[in-house]
Amino acid sequence: MELAFILVYAAILGLVAPFLGIDVKRIGSLVPGAISLVFGAVVWAILTWVGFKYDEAWIWLIVMLGMPAAMVFGVRRISAKRSA
Repeated sequence: MELAFILVYAAILGLVAPFLGIDVKRIGSLVPGAISLVFGAVVWAILTWVGFKYDEAWIWLIVMLGMPAAMVFGVRRISAKRSA
C-alpha cells in the first residue's frame, strides 16, 4: 500500500516537472516521473531492509524529499548527456 503512495507522488512530480523549469520536450514527458519513481522505490526498499518502520516519519521524509531532488538532478544529467 505504501508503494502506491510513492507511485501517486511520482506521477504528481512528473506533472509538476515542466513548472520547475525542466524541459520535458527535450527529454520526454515521462522521464522525470520515471526517475522519481525508481528512486523512491529503491530508497524505500533499502530503508525497509535497514529497519525503518512504515509508521515512522523518517522513512517518509527521506523518500518524499529525495524524490524531487533525484528527479531534478537526474533530468539535468540526462539533458547534459543528450546535448553532448
